[in-house]
Amino acid sequence: MVKKKVTAVTAPSPVEQRILMLRGQRVLLDADLAELYDVPTKRLNEQMKRNRARFPAEFMFQLTRDEKAEVVANCDHLARLKFSPVLPYAFTEYGALMAANVLNSSRAVEVSVYIVRTFVRLSEALLSNKKFASKLDALENKLATHDQAITRLIQAIRQLTALPQTKKRGIDEE
Repeated sequence: MVKKKVTAVTAPSPVEQRILMLRGQRVLLDADLAELYDVPTKRLNEQMKRNRARFPAEFMFQLTRDEKAEVVANCDHLARLKFSPVLPYAFTEYGALMAANVLNSSRAVEVSVYIVRTFVRLSEALLSNKKFASKLDALENKLATHDQAITRLIQAIRQLTALPQTKKRGIDEE
């Protein structure tokens, strides 16, 4: 009896559940990042503003009003942001790591490692899905050419096995 390898399907981690796709990037909002780092959002943003040079555009950006409205509408856990007059900040993987550095707390350092590992795992899953999709496309193309070849083969067999048509002689023909 051959044992099959079983892979466990795990529920998304608390970090994975909070990662959003905005502007084509995977990001964590300041409110979620602050909660993970166990600091008030105000303190996180305060430290980010004090260390602005450490947060270039590819590390962090501020949401527009439309992006904020979309995020609040689609993410139940962010409903508390609905009436906030402040537009939230979005931190990329690098921004989340830099935020841990400027906060300089043991909790922030510990969680930042977990966040980076989560981002890496998501990147690997995305790459794996792309490879799988590519293999499916190749298989589909291969099957299409096989189908065409099989159709031509069947047509050739029919031609070879077809009985020759003999002319029937009419009564007046000799």
